[in-house]
Amino acid sequence: MATITELKCAVKETLESRGVLGQLKARIRAEVFSALDDQREPRPLLSHENLLINELIREYLEFNKYRYTASVLTAESGQPEDRLDRQFLANELKVSEDASSKSVPLLYGLVSHFLNSSDNGGKVFLRGPAASHKTSGPDA
Repeated sequence: MATITELKCAVKETLESRGVLGQLKARIRAEVFSALDDQREPRPLLSHENLLINELIREYLEFNKYRYTASVLTAESGQPEDRLDRQFLANELKVSEDASSKSVPLLYGLVSHFLNSSDNGGKVFLRGPAASHKTSGPDA
């Protein structure tokens, strides 16, 4: 008869081989976060920039099957449950896509563009959000 330790090892190995262990751990973390989250504390307003950034991240997470991480992002950030339309997101970012780029998250295309860009000696000048936009976060 198997000992408790052997049984634990067998269950762990089975869950790992099926790819479920990571999902279970992520789900437990999400549930713990949800239980500890103080709903009485109001969240800062979600700025337009943060809405777009969160959606890029969510699309990336879901594409890579990080579903529980995506659910924690949505819950913690106050991102709407309904996803933004990809074409809307591309228009807001002033991005044009071809058929092949539509098969991967926009974030991949953006990173690829910057990695392969040779303009300005390989450097891109970044600006903060416009003064009229208030962003959420610690410095807002």
